[in-house]
Amino acid sequence: MRLTTKGRFAVTAMIDLALRGEGGPVALASVSERQKISLSYLEQLFGKLRRYRLVDSVRGPGGGYCIARPLNLVTVADIIRAVDEQLDATQCGGRENCHDEHRCMTHDLWSALNSKMYDYLSSVTLAELVDRQKLKLAGLAPSVLEDKRRSSPPVRAKAGREKTAAVI
Repeated sequence: MRLTTKGRFAVTAMIDLALRGEGGPVALASVSERQKISLSYLEQLFGKLRRYRLVDSVRGPGGGYCIARPLNLVTVADIIRAVDEQLDATQCGGRENCHDEHRCMTHDLWSALNSKMYDYLSSVTLAELVDRQKLKLAGLAPSVLEDKRRSSPPVRAKAGREKTAAVI
């Protein structure tokens, strides 16, 4: 399981755009230069982001891209889905043919992990990432992004057992 450069670059570029877009459209060439991402690669990603209606494009002199929605309504999961990024921990891509054309013994584990990843990425908004970046630039940001989802109660070991249950 890994997040490829497609998803990472799309999220990075969206943060850059959001940080600089208050004054109007932002040229992809400037995002490319600041983030050290190929301009042609960004053009491909932004075509997908535009089709998903996460960004708007403005043509002509002074043109570029703007975020199309309020930042608090854009999640990391939205961005990753828009660029066709697949976050899948299963070996079979969800087809359930992982082991000799049958479901493997750990299929449910990896499927649950997929669900948790999307839940988490859906809980992180572009507004939070932009605010965090602003704090970081001011030297005030904590080093770890807090998981703000509701936490479930801790798992308790069954009576009579000496081992402690691990909570993931």
